[in-house]
Amino acid sequence: MRYPKECVLKECQEAIIRPLEAGDITLLEKFYSLISEDDRWFMRYDVGSPEVLQKWFENIDLAYVKSIVGVCEDKIVGHGSLHLRGYGATQHVGRFRIIVLPEYRQKRLGTWLLLDLIQLAMDEGLEALRTDLVVGVDNAAIEAVTKFDFFKEAVLRDYAKDRNGKFHDIAILIKRLHRQWSDF
Repeated sequence: MRYPKECVLKECQEAIIRPLEAGDITLLEKFYSLISEDDRWFMRYDVGSPEVLQKWFENIDLAYVKSIVGVCEDKIVGHGSLHLRGYGATQHVGRFRIIVLPEYRQKRLGTWLLLDLIQLAMDEGLEALRTDLVVGVDNAAIEAVTKFDFFKEAVLRDYAKDRNGKFHDIAILIKRLHRQWSDF
């Protein structure tokens, strides 16, 4: 893919999408400090921890995680990651996660990040993409990915707990990828 990539958000605001770079640790720490604890709670890692982010940056060039960021006015406003498996029965399936600052949600930044992650997955030769989203929390994301032909493969009932101990279902959504789709 060609980076940096310019995109226009709603209200004609411009953003740049580019790979996460080794020098971005301070920008990414600031980004995650602006994400609410409730939003961060459902992530796989404690991104509010400097140690976790430091470990990410120590492994930034590894082949199994591709991270991209949305940048506006010299600050990271969105982060997307594609997780690959180098071996085994599911190495043809990538997993992804996208998170956007609240003030940049519903402005198409998440859509731009998703389109790039789909293209990155295809460039890596993957045959499917998977995302796990929390029903009742990630409803806007569930609606968004279904517009891009993701389908609900399964629902894990009462699988996740929020910070107050309330159970939530996890929806597993899958997209089959086609090799002929070109860069957009």
